[in-house]
Amino acid sequence: MSKAVIDALVKRFPGAVLGTATGPGGDEICFVEKGLLLHVCRYLKEEPAMAFNVAPYITAVDYLGQTPRFEVVYNLLSTVHAHRVRLRVKVTEEDPVVDSLCGIWRGADWFERYCLDMYGIHFTGHPDPRRLLMYDEFVGHPLRKDYPIRGRQPLVEERAIEERYRGPGPAGRD
Repeated sequence: MSKAVIDALVKRFPGAVLGTATGPGGDEICFVEKGLLLHVCRYLKEEPAMAFNVAPYITAVDYLGQTPRFEVVYNLLSTVHAHRVRLRVKVTEEDPVVDSLCGIWRGADWFERYCLDMYGIHFTGHPDPRRLLMYDEFVGHPLRKDYPIRGRQPLVEERAIEERYRGPGPAGRD
């Protein structure tokens, strides 16, 4: 069924689909032009014949030494039609920016923040572009292949954490 999705994308967006492949696990892969990613994804979500209603995993890959260096990988799932597809977008080291898909799939939020934090890939239009796992003063992006193995990070003072929620139990209890 995923092959039919790829064929529909090629037919609907001939300039957006740069190539197709089949992954080692049998998943269909579609290489998409970075500038047309939003149009392709909106079509995949809103077209009733596609109905990709979940983006269960978004990540990035660093191909150090190749041009372009990065790829952002979008694994998409249609629970309506029980098919999946993988979109891959090539991103250069000089311009590591991709459009955010948070407006299409809300669940893309943390995955995009993960890619920002670990690889340094920015997402235009992201509602909360902060680091997800590393602290603000952390220098670099640890999943890049050129990140120093024995790299030292600056020491930072311990921060006071504002207690927003007390948790379960009576509010007056200490």
